[in-house]
Amino acid sequence: MYGTMKFSIISAAAISAASAHTIFVQLESNGVTNGVSYGIRTPTYDGPITDVSSNALACNGGPNPTTPSNKIIDVKAGSTVTAIWRHTLTSGADDVMDPSHLGPTMAYLKKVGDATSDVGYGNGWFKIQEDGYTNGAWGTSKVINNAGKHAIKIPDCLADGQYLLRAEMIALHGASSSQGAQLYMECAQINISGGTAKVSPATYSIPGIYKVGTRLSYPQRQSSNRFPGKRPWLVDQHLSNDIVEQIHYSRYNGSRKTLGPSVFTCNGNSGSSPATTTTTLATSTKTSGSGSSPTCSVSQWAQCGGSGYSGCTSCASPYTCKKQVETDVHGISQNDYYSQCS
Repeated sequence: MYGTMKFSIISAAAISAASAHTIFVQLESNGVTNGVSYGIRTPTYDGPITDVSSNALACNGGPNPTTPSNKIIDVKAGSTVTAIWRHTLTSGADDVMDPSHLGPTMAYLKKVGDATSDVGYGNGWFKIQEDGYTNGAWGTSKVINNAGKHAIKIPDCLADGQYLLRAEMIALHGASSSQGAQLYMECAQINISGGTAKVSPATYSIPGIYKVGTRLSYPQRQSSNRFPGKRPWLVDQHLSNDIVEQIHYSRYNGSRKTLGPSVFTCNGNSGSSPATTTTTLATSTKTSGSGSSPTCSVSQWAQCGGSGYSGCTSCASPYTCKKQVETDVHGISQNDYYSQCS
């Protein structure tokens, strides 16, 4: 009987863990709900990516092999598309992801020459949507309670052409250990038309947007690193690119915490980088080839440098661009991945 009971407990735990998994299976665009896997590189297995340094962080793959698609989905600039998430490729709207697995939702774009063949990983990505903990609920909860629908607005100022659209959900329930956070993402292959091409977004590398070796700890109170929300989601490291500390986002005790890069906006507040400037990390100014004054500026608490960052590096007066300081059990050191204006 003990063996049977033990087996039942283990089985239940395995089922619970499996039910946390999820896949971006369909994309709604222009009033059309495309079929499952149409224009999306979906995997046959619904497991997460936990290694944020893996190339699979871009469009999945690796431990979850994806199936290529030769389809491209037409999308209008300025419209809102909907990524549809399901537990498996055959699940219904009532089976999206285990509701106890809380975390943010995000979406990224990458302009490519051929959306059906681009490998996905590498530079070129920019974030267009994020929802962490707002109005008393996590982004994943909102998607689950909305039949798996994840709304993503496409900026109207982009250049026309083919893009990869990367939708992402992150579950934080296991993030108390390194590589415990569960990241779910797939890439849809889209063609954007009707854009104004007025703004060129700063771009980032995937992998590279999230910090490696991050942990979440909530047994002890650490008020300086506390997440917004009712539960004391606390971090044991102060890392600006920490995949855990940055779950959302807003300012806390004077620190602007964002998971990965800031959301790109068409009003110029995305830190877009003119082609004539050169990026200088962890400095107070940026330089141009002509030695002229900077043509952009970054506001207080916004990112101005870091490994893989290609945006504006000049801070608005009177602020300067400074590397963020990490404090952990090994002491204090500078964070090469993130500098901000302060």
